[in-house]
Amino acid sequence: MKKCYLLFSVIAAAALIVSCKNNSKVPAAADIASIGLRQGSLISCGPPDQQFGKVNFANSCSPAVQSDFNTAIALLHSFEYEEAEKLFASIINREPACAMAYWGVALSNYHQVWPSPPSPAELGKGSKAIAIAQSITHKTDREIAYINAIAEFYRDWQHRPHNVRSLAYMKAMGTVHRDYATDPEAAIFYALSLDAAADPADKTYRFQRKAGELLSALYPGEPHHPGIAHYLIHSYDYPELAAMALPAARAYAGIAPSSAHALHMPSHIFTRLGLWEECIQSNIRSVDAARRYAAAAKMKGHWDEELHGLDYLVYAYLQEGDDHRADSLVQYTARIDNVYPANFKVAYAFAAIPARYCLENKLWGRAATLEAGPAGFPWQEFPWQRSIIHFTRLLGAVQEHRPALAEAALDSLRISRDTLLGRKDSYKANQVAIQYEAGKGWLLFLQHKNNLAVQQMEAAVKMENHTAKSPVTPGEVLPASEQLGELLLRLRQPAAALAAFEADLADHPLRFNGLYGAALAAEQSGNREKAGGYYRALLSTSAGSARKAIQKANLYLRQ
Repeated sequence: MKKCYLLFSVIAAAALIVSCKNNSKVPAAADIASIGLRQGSLISCGPPDQQFGKVNFANSCSPAVQSDFNTAIALLHSFEYEEAEKLFASIINREPACAMAYWGVALSNYHQVWPSPPSPAELGKGSKAIAIAQSITHKTDREIAYINAIAEFYRDWQHRPHNVRSLAYMKAMGTVHRDYATDPEAAIFYALSLDAAADPADKTYRFQRKAGELLSALYPGEPHHPGIAHYLIHSYDYPELAAMALPAARAYAGIAPSSAHALHMPSHIFTRLGLWEECIQSNIRSVDAARRYAAAAKMKGHWDEELHGLDYLVYAYLQEGDDHRADSLVQYTARIDNVYPANFKVAYAFAAIPARYCLENKLWGRAATLEAGPAGFPWQEFPWQRSIIHFTRLLGAVQEHRPALAEAALDSLRISRDTLLGRKDSYKANQVAIQYEAGKGWLLFLQHKNNLAVQQMEAAVKMENHTAKSPVTPGEVLPASEQLGELLLRLRQPAAALAAFEADLADHPLRFNGLYGAALAAEQSGNREKAGGYYRALLSTSAGSARKAIQKANLYLRQ
């Protein structure tokens, strides 16, 4: 076995570990290449000195690779998965017996907290890497524990569901943390596994709170560790918890300024708290870093992280009522036709960015005819994201009094929901189901069945209240509680509308249309104190907006 390690470079050595055990021939070049490890130099998306935070992950590999190993772990902690894999591959190339480098490759292909599981190719790659790590004899007991833990995620991946394997990995990492209680990395990776395995329908946030407690205990002693700040944001990315992550959010970009994702991630908390200007600045930096990364990597198109940042950036501009800057990004996104990789983040941004602009500005005619773009994008792979287009069309058609078009859009939502149920993707199916139920409420309103319309919309609100948002999105394209408030205003029930808008603002602080709706409902209810308060809040976040709502707020407060 040792001769094999000395004779061959990374991919050859990795494959030969297995071949030597079986006394088989050296694999052909094509077989070696089929392992699929990424190769190449690390490409910074930020400052030239490549700052990704401070990590010290103890391991038994040689001193010559320790610096690169720690950088690779730091990249993992900022979800820079491709760059992390490249660096782990480089370590394997120089030191094929470094078992933990294969463990790193396996982790680089398990994208925890992402709403979509790894692809079969990624699962195959991770499974091969972890098998090689297990076959290497030179390992500490601690390293064996780490390797066997991630092996639980890859075990029998062709047949075991993703959520079952995520829970198995979480439990295994819990054991690692228990057995190595003084190892901060065990606690950090365990915390992430808790966030990844959490049930989106659990509104007690049991796993997320536990993760947050673990990370908060570590944070004072390791303020420059990227994983602690990053995972605190993910653990508390919920309306009830977001304020607890604000210090981490304001620190994370400075910890890892060479990571486009680290520059973006604080905006999750800024969005939750309605801190629109901080959200905007965060995503301007992230989008710029993503563009520079794409250029340095010589991508033929745009990088997916740019589209992710653009979605949050457009959302924040719309909440400030800055329609000029928002529209310029809508037009910019419409001209993008090639993004790498074409994944769930990209699909969401392509659908949500134009949809948000139409819905936030009540451009109903434009909404009713919105098309999914760009041409050639594999929309059939992303029924949840494409449902955003159908939902937008439905709302536009209802407001334009085009019942046939609205019915067709509602039927498309039903098909998307059923497709996701058939794929056993219950979370995304439920997201589409919320839009479907709200859409039925608007159709009932169009049919003058007002009581049924309100009941239907209340059912959609209840469903949404029991479902956490996905980390891929800054918020629902149009919150059900806000839709209920709009519906009640249309039905001249301002007191009930005010209650709906206030519930909306509790979960979505300082949303432009939430504030304006609450102000209108309070004014029409005769509650001048609340009306003045909401109008003032609207002006405090959007005073420079050219929307008519700002003119109305100024007029009301002058009177």
